[in-house]
Amino acid sequence: MKKNMKNGLLALFIGLVLLSGCESKKDTIHIATKPMSEQFILGEMLALLIEENSDLHVKITKGVGGGTSNIHPAMVKGDFDLYPEYTGTGWLVILKKDTLLPLDQLFSELQKEYSREYGLKWVAPYGFNNAYSLAVSNEMAKKYNLKTFSDLALYPALFTFGAEYDFYEINDGYADLCAYYNLKFKKNLDMDIGLKYEAMKSGKIDVINIFTTDGQLSHANLTVLKDDKHFFPSYYCATIVREETLKEHPELERILEKMNGILTDQEMADMNYKVDVEHRTEREVAVEFLKKKGLLNPQLSYGK
Repeated sequence: MKKNMKNGLLALFIGLVLLSGCESKKDTIHIATKPMSEQFILGEMLALLIEENSDLHVKITKGVGGGTSNIHPAMVKGDFDLYPEYTGTGWLVILKKDTLLPLDQLFSELQKEYSREYGLKWVAPYGFNNAYSLAVSNEMAKKYNLKTFSDLALYPALFTFGAEYDFYEINDGYADLCAYYNLKFKKNLDMDIGLKYEAMKSGKIDVINIFTTDGQLSHANLTVLKDDKHFFPSYYCATIVREETLKEHPELERILEKMNGILTDQEMADMNYKVDVEHRTEREVAVEFLKKKGLLNPQLSYGK
């Protein structure tokens, strides 16, 4: 009798443990991020908002190798629930489209295609656009009245261009850009991505390609030129979330909407600078920003 009772209690205990584990997994939101500081910061922001506004737990997988190429199939499979993604990447890489559209139309098309093909939903563009652009020193911009890419074409073979090796190899990179704007440079140099800003500072190069939310751009003596003929696609960032996850946790979409339009290019660049150059943690920077926006309790500590 005692043996049967012990076996019964043991079975009940194991059942409760398994049930608890199932509930824990179901109530945990799995976030993925690509391997760069900007994505780490955004992942922390999403996690903080979810935990602040729900009873859900969050697990972040930082720096998934291969970025979109590995995160997207894992999202479809259900290994991750959500991640920050860029409109240009979704449109050009995943959907393999080549027609550039205005943001409102692009976002609408992304939502329709992703829902139909993958059961995924785009939610709440954050506001910033991490796109390619070109930059020159403030002094050079003033001396030659440089404001747009087209302005560079007025000075053929005068400036030296610098970019990382990949920019010379990719489609819609250096060669296509020069043909599109009729740009001619005195010479071009390829260099490590981390050395471009130092080369600009030393005067070794005159023009560089940049991402508009580069951390180093935040405190550099540079003027970002306008892509006046819209050569580069836009890379606005938003959250992609599994529709199945939203069905299980209907409160989640309202929480994710809190990210809608809260970040400018400059604000994102400033946060990247704090992580990349000042070596602050992504979570610390995310907490500071969300408190400033009134989205976290200013009296509470959220860890570092």
